[in-house]
Order: sequence, then structure tokens, then C-alpha cells
Amino acid sequence: MIVRVKRDTHLKELSHLLNIHEQLLFEANPACSAACILSGETLRIPFTENVKCHISSTFNAPHIRNIIDFYEGQLPLPPSPEFIQKKRAYDYIVLLEDLEKILHAYPFVEKRTIGHSVLGLPVYELKIGNGPKKVHMNGSFHANEWITTSVLMNWLHEYLEAVVDGGSFEGHSAMDLYQQVSLSFVPMVNPDGVQLVLNGLPSDHAHYHSTLHMNNNSLDFDQWKANINGVDLNNQYPANWEIEKERKIPKAPSSRDYPGDAPLTEPESIMMAKLVETENFHMVVAVHTQGEEIYWGYMDCEPEQAGIIVKEFSRQSGYKAIRTIDSHAGFRDWFVLEKKKCGYTIELGTGVNPLPLSQFDDIYNKSRGIFWASLYMLKS
Repeated sequence: MIVRVKRDTHLKELSHLLNIHEQLLFEANPACSAACILSGETLRIPFTENVKCHISSTFNAPHIRNIIDFYEGQLPLPPSPEFIQKKRAYDYIVLLEDLEKILHAYPFVEKRTIGHSVLGLPVYELKIGNGPKKVHMNGSFHANEWITTSVLMNWLHEYLEAVVDGGSFEGHSAMDLYQQVSLSFVPMVNPDGVQLVLNGLPSDHAHYHSTLHMNNNSLDFDQWKANINGVDLNNQYPANWEIEKERKIPKAPSSRDYPGDAPLTEPESIMMAKLVETENFHMVVAVHTQGEEIYWGYMDCEPEQAGIIVKEFSRQSGYKAIRTIDSHAGFRDWFVLEKKKCGYTIELGTGVNPLPLSQFDDIYNKSRGIFWASLYMLKS
């Protein structure tokens, strides 16, 4: 929401009038001075259903109207429909729509492009908070696990709403977590693959013939996991990559499981590695499907607190925590091996990929506590 200031004021006064934390107003309007906001300036205001109700009930009150103007058409505010989409095939276009909703409702969230897919689609990172503890989460490394993006976006919306509304989770203040944690969020690592699984292969596709060949000349792409080059992005990392290269059945680009000709050959895997190297995260959480399991640690390189955190993840979700699996070259494997920090792979839901949307509510209700625990369990 955008408002115009009618007289000189300051963020503390606006924070009190709008019932929104002063820090959120400042971060939504970084060009403004906290000490003095001049008449005529415009401000971006975070809003949720609670904020809407507060503003709608008071926007004609003199103490509000004497300070700010609401642009025509913004008030009164009707109840919102489902904010982040759940029961719809969650492709790249849906993600873009929901990213715009997030940025409009929560203007203190930062969006940036961290790279581009093989086909040139921007891969976005959202950054939330600026605390000393740095946590990263991602989804849709694998194309037919696209439901992970929908789950991640709904986790994020629940958190942001709680931050603005002064909410909490099991006694943990959302605003306190916002001030303690810098959250990095890459909801869709593999947009080319997701588009292929959900929307098929148009005849004018730039990779039509090679993609069809890798899929055994079938136009059913439900089992496609790879990027559009036929490389499994979660087998691309230099953590005993040679073992996976030797034993994986595909020896050439394929719809799934091919680790590439060398580690880090694909733009999507490269950009994620660069993100880790640049940001120096203390924890990463990679969200996949399926199995209701949590994989953690790698080659005994993880810190002691990794085991404490995974117990809380398991308590919150009912998922089984598994420390030792015969798997290498994954994003989480590499992070733990390289950085000696906490890394987790969350396998949402049960069944055969791609998981149906009918599982969404069950997946979300079981897993939402993992999101919150990733923020409150990490020690400095």
C-alpha cells in the first residue's frame, strides 16, 4: 500500500498510528529519514488482514487523516482471497505472480536475481531480515518436485504475516526472529525443468529434439527431474561427485540422475554455489519430495548443534531424521563438507513424484514447524 504524507512527521509516529513496527516501515522505505518525513512524500506500508482491519476502521479518524492520505481505490479494503496459491500447478508464471504479491504486501522484502537458467529465466532470491544468523532455503532443485515451491512460498507468507502482525510460533516472537536472522529464499532453482513438467514441450521449444530424445521420445514429462540440459542439479556438487558419476545409470544427459560431465557445469548449480560462497550461510535447508524424511550431516563434517536442530525438526514434523545415507554430490552434502555447518534435505510428503496437490494441506501442516525451527534453533 502507498500513502502520501500530509504534514511533516516521523516514522515513530506513523508506527504508532498504523500499528506497524518502526523497523519494518524504515526497511520498506530506505530512502526516507527516520527522524523526519516531509509533507508530500510517499511511503510504502506493509499490510496484512490485521493491518487492513486497523486502517479500514480508522481511516476517517482525524488523527489519521491529518497525517496521511490513502490513494483512491485503496480503501476501504475488502477481505483478500487466498494470498499465495496452493491448489494450482505451481509453475514459474504462478511464482512470478506470487512474488509480486509478496513484494507489494511486504515491501521490506528484497528481491534480487542471482542468475539465469539455461533458457534464460531469471532465478530469484528473496532476502528477509538482517540479523547475524544467516539461513538459506530453496526448492524445486528437481523439476517434478515443483510442489516444494508452493510450500516454501506459503511458509514465507505465514512468517511475514506474523512479523507484521506481531505474531509468534510456540512462544518465539516473529519480529524477534526477523531481527535475529537473515533469511535467504530461492523458491525455484530449476524453472526450465518445472515449466517442462507442468506445461509440456511446445513444438517451437529451443531444445525440442534433444529434450524429446532424453525423455525416450515421450511427451509425458511427469518423471523429469533434471534441468533442460538433462543434468540432475542435485548431483552436481564437488562432494565425492566421482562416486555418483561412476555408479549412476545414465551415462549421458537424461530426464533424471545424470550428474553431468563434471561438477558445477550447469548455470543453476553454479549460481547456487556462488550464492553460498558469497553469503556465508550458517545453515541451509533444501526442500525436496518425497518420503517424510530429513537427511542431515555428511561424512561427520557437521557441527554438534546439527543433531540438536534435526531433533527439533523431527519433533515438529513427525519426519524421520536420517544421518547416514549412501548418497553424494548433493547441494546439502557439499555445503556440510565444504563449510562444516548445518545442512538439511527435507523430503516432503509420501508417494510418487510429482506429488498431487491433494497432499498440500497435509504436507504444509506437518512441515511448517521445520521452517520456524530453522529460525529459532540456530545458535550464533
